[in-house]
Amino acid sequence: MSAENSTITVRLIRSFEHRNFRPVVYHGVNLDQTVKQFITFVRKDVPSRTGLPPPFKNYKYDTLKIIHQAHKSKTGELVVSLEDDDKLILKEDSTLKAAGVANETELAFFCEEDYRNYKANPVSAW
Repeated sequence: MSAENSTITVRLIRSFEHRNFRPVVYHGVNLDQTVKQFITFVRKDVPSRTGLPPPFKNYKYDTLKIIHQAHKSKTGELVVSLEDDDKLILKEDSTLKAAGVANETELAFFCEEDYRNYKANPVSAW
């Protein structure tokens, strides 16, 4: 599949403790765009999504992390893996392709501050 026609699932994570997330699927994603450009696109798109509850539309998402890639093993974590941040958190100045994103990759989109707090104390509220 070409870099201009990839399908990417973005998991909007509202709360790590409460395991509160919603997946949003994007078709026709160009993997040659930068991570920063894709973040800007998703931030503009999320508020206009009719199926999302308001808390997801108005949240302060700022970080993308690879959750799963097609034909590779999945993590046992229910929301997002807390390991390999240096490899899996996407750097804003690289392209999606250079960061390791391929067709049918699943990405987590979350607030980095919330992630750091949860990683320091990974306790679920339920």
